[in-house]
Amino acid sequence: RMGDMAAGDVLIGIASSGPHSNGYSLIRRIVEREGLSYEAASPFSDGTLGEALLTPTRLYSAAALPLIKGSLINGLAHITGGGLTENTPRMCPDHLVPRIDRDSWTPGPVFQWLQEAGGVELDEMHRTFNMGIGMVFSVEPDMAEIVMNQLRLMGETPVVLGDLAPA
Repeated sequence: RMGDMAAGDVLIGIASSGPHSNGYSLIRRIVEREGLSYEAASPFSDGTLGEALLTPTRLYSAAALPLIKGSLINGLAHITGGGLTENTPRMCPDHLVPRIDRDSWTPGPVFQWLQEAGGVELDEMHRTFNMGIGMVFSVEPDMAEIVMNQLRLMGETPVVLGDLAPA
């Protein structure tokens, strides 16, 4: 089933733990412009700013492997540099494009702070950062609720991000 994507397939996302390893040139510029130290209290979470910005990257194999082995999904994208804007289309065959509703989830506080403190346009935020979504699954519509429930059982908080449309 992997790779048998079709228009109407549902895109389901699961959370990242923060910026992961992407966008740090921009992050450093924002921190410098704000005149903050990495040892300073984080303006958006507990602990220091450095600790908050360097939250380790999540690994997604525990969530993805059972879905792959169970033939419950037909595509997946790890959201790295290039954000949702560049990574999600990479999983699609040429005849399909992802349609993502940016209002379907709320990016974590780190992304809200970076956008406000840096005066970064939303499109640039979505090209640079994962915006709180670390992995996206493509799922047949009749499998979406099953996949959502399976992810919840694994401790995830899945969100329907959008769907696939004809290119």
